Amino acid sequence: MDLAKLLPPRWQSVLQDALRTDSFRQLETFLEREYGSQEVFPPPDDLFSAFRLTPPERLKVVILGQDPYHEKGQAHGLAFSVRPGVRLPPSLRNIFRELHDDLGVPVPESGSLERWASQGVFLLNTVLTVRAHAANSHKRRGWETFTDAVIRAVSGFERPLVFVLWGDPAQKKASLIDRTRHTVLASAHPSPLSAYRGFFGSRPFSAVNARLRELGEEEIRWGVEERQSGMTEAPLFPF
Repeated sequence: MDLAKLLPPRWQSVLQDALRTDSFRQLETFLEREYGSQEVFPPPDDLFSAFRLTPPERLKVVILGQDPYHEKGQAHGLAFSVRPGVRLPPSLRNIFRELHDDLGVPVPESGSLERWASQGVFLLNTVLTVRAHAANSHKRRGWETFTDAVIRAVSGFERPLVFVLWGDPAQKKASLIDRTRHTVLASAHPSPLSAYRGFFGSRPFSAVNARLRELGEEEIRWGVEERQSGMTEAPLFPF
């Protein structure tokens, strides 16, 4: 499985050192075997959707999750997102609840977060694949090493970014982020098991926009359904 070729060229350039490591080649071998013998989510064509929809030159915010959804039809390569028409998973319902409490955004019917991604919100999990019906089944198989490299590379961008770390696995990446340049917002994971232990009431969406305003950048339009008039694409930035 030529995993590197599934990445968009701009990201291949940013991550070229990571793509040449023995760890990445071992991950390729593992995934080729898994996709050939098991039901694995997301499909290969969706594996790097976050990278495709948020190229490095448009990235402003990183939201870091954990493991992809492990039920059929859910995961499509964006952390926490599901395609339109798919029932909202509990974590995403809690995200939308906090979004409503934070900014008054109506809870949408669609669970697709592609609109966030198109504005420069990089929706990355710490592990990017999972076996059907088996949460964390691809944990410690090489993805963590790769996503560590992604975070290091993004942290090396010259322009200030905002990192939103939800849950313990995401927060363990904080040591990879240059806090002298970037802003880090951390809270509990939005899953039903932990949302009441610090996710609800954390107001991450208003905090992200407040920081973007301080940086002189356009705020994120957090609604996911109706396209607001006058909406423009996220601006291009140098790394």
